[in-house]
Amino acid sequence: MKLEVNGATAYAYTGGKAFDPSLPCIAFVHGASNDHSVFTLLARWFAHHGHSVLAVDLPGHMKSGGALLGSVEAMADWLLALLQAAGVERAALVGHSMGSLIALEAAARAPERATALLMLGTAYPMKVSDSLLAMAASQPQRGMKMVNDWALSSHASKPSYPGPGHWLHGSGLALMERAQASAPAGSNLFLNDFQACHAYGGGLQAAALVRCPVTFVLGRQDLMTPPRATRELAAALKAQVTQIDAGHQMMAEAPDAVLAAVRAAVRAAVRATLKSSEHPAPAVAV
Repeated sequence: MKLEVNGATAYAYTGGKAFDPSLPCIAFVHGASNDHSVFTLLARWFAHHGHSVLAVDLPGHMKSGGALLGSVEAMADWLLALLQAAGVERAALVGHSMGSLIALEAAARAPERATALLMLGTAYPMKVSDSLLAMAASQPQRGMKMVNDWALSSHASKPSYPGPGHWLHGSGLALMERAQASAPAGSNLFLNDFQACHAYGGGLQAAALVRCPVTFVLGRQDLMTPPRATRELAAALKAQVTQIDAGHQMMAEAPDAVLAAVRAAVRAAVRATLKSSEHPAPAVAV
């Protein structure tokens, strides 16, 4: 689905179903140098089980136009504007890596609009090494290969895992290369996204403003955002923490486990909402 947000075309994948803003909505926000496709399984499952789904491409990424946004705060404002353009009053916000910080900031800026916050492969602060930032500026292709190696828990994933024809290392690198090529002329998307992660310093202030249930889904073998790097933020958010056997690119490496964790978190958020409301339960499968 295409929308106009801040004068530019914005794309959101709706999970194979026509978008219906009257249904409980889930918005998925991808990480650095990725796009909506990392959430295909999650988006399709929820879209076919009673939810409306918006798996976005951030500005300047793949199918979304406009200039790259250089900060987590600006991307959070854009996300809220996209929800407004889609006619969505409230949504569960699910973000991976950089997208988790965007979802956090959006939930803080509009706490009445977030029904749940799910932060996948997250950390705070999400600092990037000076050497990687320098490489991203001068040799982005080399930097992408390095990040791709770090993002998976094994250098030798099984052939055709998790499904026939899959090659996790090859597909991960190809996605970053396509995202880089999709950026506006003269832009370095790889550098832009990692600089935004590195610069974000408002996580604890944002956490104090969040009012919805929060869940972290973390990879035990994650080298980029290791579980130990979430302790302070998890405590500030009173988050439920689920760990799965995966590296940073958990949606590719452990798709069934991630889906199960997200389903459980959404189910818990619905129950928490019902306890504090007189409204009947929505007719959705979670």
